[in-house]
Amino acid sequence: MRVAVLGATGRMGTAVVRLIAASADCTLTGAATEPGHPQIGEDAGIAAGVRRLEVAIVDEPAAALAQCDVAIDFSAAAATGTHLAACESRRCALVLGTTGLDDRQVADIGRAAGRIPVVYGRNMSVGVLVFTELARRAAQLLGGEADVEIIEAHHRNKVDAPSGTALQVGEAIAGELGVRLDDHAVFGHFGERGPRRHGSIGFSSIRAGSIVGDHDVLFALDEEIIHLQHRALDRTTFARGAVRAARWVVGRAPGLYGMADVLGLAGARAQR
Repeated sequence: MRVAVLGATGRMGTAVVRLIAASADCTLTGAATEPGHPQIGEDAGIAAGVRRLEVAIVDEPAAALAQCDVAIDFSAAAATGTHLAACESRRCALVLGTTGLDDRQVADIGRAAGRIPVVYGRNMSVGVLVFTELARRAAQLLGGEADVEIIEAHHRNKVDAPSGTALQVGEAIAGELGVRLDDHAVFGHFGERGPRRHGSIGFSSIRAGSIVGDHDVLFALDEEIIHLQHRALDRTTFARGAVRAARWVVGRAPGLYGMADVLGLAGARAQR
């Protein structure tokens, strides 16, 4: 499988390059980063801390996609439109793990998926998908009786909050309760707000140190608390899920898919 990596010089991009370099069935054929990046022109394998892969880092996405079967993109949200257009032009499958997208960008993904197959997931970890399903199931069984709080922690350089994973979990819970997350989300508790509104779903964010990604969900009842937790120990877990999604999506019909589709879960739906 021939893979191009967009955002190849970022934390996630370099993790994906390292996995591809170690894979027996994947070949890196392109690597792109943002214009002006100091590593433009360097070998992508050397830049990622592995062996030479004979693929130079470029600043033109179309050039990076010239020979690939699938692109994996963990770049900044601002680059999403350009990368979607380049993949559409090349008719290249796309695995997109970028977070912090707005509604317009999400709509752009849907339009692109009319022409190419796209796997979009705000967290590519298999463990996070299991975690999300457990939270959804808890909401189903508790039936809205519990107060729900979602707490997430990431490294100091993460630019969006709450994390895409926290929102994914919140949407799963809200969907199970038959409500829109936008109508029930509370982002932080401060000041004199009065009693908690029944049915609200609280979010809290921590940005500190080099935390890879921690997520906790509390379902608090008067007499007991259910606490679900997922901790990412290394961002390779997200890269591994993305490469798994890339293997799955090559050759698929155009459409918008999610990690639930990749894993073959019953009733899978692409996640926003």
